[in-house]
Amino acid sequence: MKTEKLNYHLPGELIAQQPLAVRSESRLLVLNRTSGEICDSRFNRLGDFLFPGDCLVLNDTKVLPARFFGRRGSGGKLEGLFLLESDDATWDVMLKGARKIKSGERFHLKDKEKRDFCAAVLLERKGPGQCRLKIETNEDAESVLDKIGFPPLPPYIKRDDDPAAARIDKLRYQTVYARRDGAVAAPTAGLHFTDDLIERLKQAGINFAYLTLHVGTGTFKPVTEGNLEDHEIHQERFSINAETARLINTTRDKGGRIIAVGTTSTRTLETVAAGSKIQPASGTTNLFITPGYKFRITDAMLTNFHLPKSTLLALVAAFAGLDNILAAYNHAIEKQYRFYSYGDAMLIK
Repeated sequence: MKTEKLNYHLPGELIAQQPLAVRSESRLLVLNRTSGEICDSRFNRLGDFLFPGDCLVLNDTKVLPARFFGRRGSGGKLEGLFLLESDDATWDVMLKGARKIKSGERFHLKDKEKRDFCAAVLLERKGPGQCRLKIETNEDAESVLDKIGFPPLPPYIKRDDDPAAARIDKLRYQTVYARRDGAVAAPTAGLHFTDDLIERLKQAGINFAYLTLHVGTGTFKPVTEGNLEDHEIHQERFSINAETARLINTTRDKGGRIIAVGTTSTRTLETVAAGSKIQPASGTTNLFITPGYKFRITDAMLTNFHLPKSTLLALVAAFAGLDNILAAYNHAIEKQYRFYSYGDAMLIK
């Protein structure tokens, strides 16, 4: 498939820069993938489109405050993104301007008040923009990031190192049910849920199941190859426990629908699908879902609106049909929906 088929034009003013005051007041575009019919609603009316016995599957990963700032000895500013920590207190990071820094160079990481917190040394470059650092502190990465880290917002949301803005984003670039640390990007379809909405849906007979997929930076990587199939998909860590597997399998046995909340939940479910059932599992997935893929577990999907020529747009096009998705996106643009991470939602059923 030609990657250009996943392209569309989005006016810049429709890229949401701030979350709404109330999560569940975002708009909800409902797409019937069989008929192509489109309906405009609100996320707090999600229950209107669900049936008792349906099961929502949510990703409970928790976003780390992975974005950090620093200064070189020359006074130059640095910005980085934490990826993972090794046992010997080394970090793998994405570092802007890494080409200007020499191996062995020592610089300082800043805390949230822009004061020097600790030193770091560049050990090696691992790839375009990716480096390995030695962090000169006895604290583990989670403790350090709690003191120096900012929410790792995607590049289309414009933020600097303002602590006040970071405090808001720390709450809002996180689902209300986040439990397991490890993501460097949010599973954004879940950002629309509130505790109150979850409780109301439970009272209406909707089941909730939780899995974990730690969203990585590859989720934002654009497809640059001319053919979609030539793109190398990123790997992400996941886990599904026995209780979640049991609830999903029981739901299917009783005729309920499995509704994946987000492309991350969809990708995880389809990774562990064994026929029409799933098994408890953990590991990494590099499943690349593109048009033509046959879904085995996912009956419906909640998702946000995705970037042009992205793997996420390919996934939803595989689920709903490319023509249906592009028609829905054009409708959303015409109706002035808000796009991307802090934007509105879509239910594909």
